[in-house]
Amino acid sequence: MRIDHIALWTDDLARCTRFYVQYFGAQAGAGYVNEAKGFRSCFLSFDGGARIEAMSTDTLAPQRAEPGAQRMGWTHLAIALGSEAAVDALTARLRGDGFPVLDGPRRTGDGYYESVVLDPDGNRVEITA
Repeated sequence: MRIDHIALWTDDLARCTRFYVQYFGAQAGAGYVNEAKGFRSCFLSFDGGARIEAMSTDTLAPQRAEPGAQRMGWTHLAIALGSEAAVDALTARLRGDGFPVLDGPRRTGDGYYESVVLDPDGNRVEITA
């Protein structure tokens, strides 16, 4: 058994897709549109098989949370880069490009080397070694 994908709502499907492609090397699928339901999505695939389904809608009203909010339920996505140097470099690149860095890079009490950034929709992304 494995988790096939996670899904997230976004106000701007193209912006969300660009973020994960540009900074995390995701491969964007062709996209899906269901005009009758006002739904659009794009699967973002990562090395190793993980996927994110980025979704937008003009018929539903997903509840908004403050950017970076610590809320009940799913609260962050962790993406492993493979080395501390890669975490440092990507964190610096994201900071330089104007993305909020909430924490790190640092070593956590449970042994991770990580930083926490916000994606364009305010979702918490842990960048780990």
